[in-house]
Amino acid sequence: MTWQDLSKVTFTDTYFSEYDDYFMYPTFSASVKALEGKQITITGYFLDVVAKENVFMLSKGPMASCYFCGEGGPESAIEFEFINEQNFKTDDIVSITGILKLNKDDVEHFNYILKECKGVKFK
Repeated sequence: MTWQDLSKVTFTDTYFSEYDDYFMYPTFSASVKALEGKQITITGYFLDVVAKENVFMLSKGPMASCYFCGEGGPESAIEFEFINEQNFKTDDIVSITGILKLNKDDVEHFNYILKECKGVKFK
């Protein structure tokens, strides 16, 4: 899977009453929906989110130009959890393999989530 594949999503500002705020609500393309529940592999930049809770992020770009720094949108980042502890550092280029979950409604998590992940670092 590539970042271009994940970019096949559109967003609309949608009001969430429980937060009294608007969030970007995704509409995934048919090609992306077809991958939900399947094992995929994608390569990107490793970023720590909440290491203590085994929650990490894979980004299309390095930390200095990731989604949270204003470069790209939600489609340029994936939240994931490892099966086993890994020894990656921020901005390591890694390939992550896991089961894809599409998230539309839980604004406290990314739109793309990989479960049961394993990773390989590029040298």
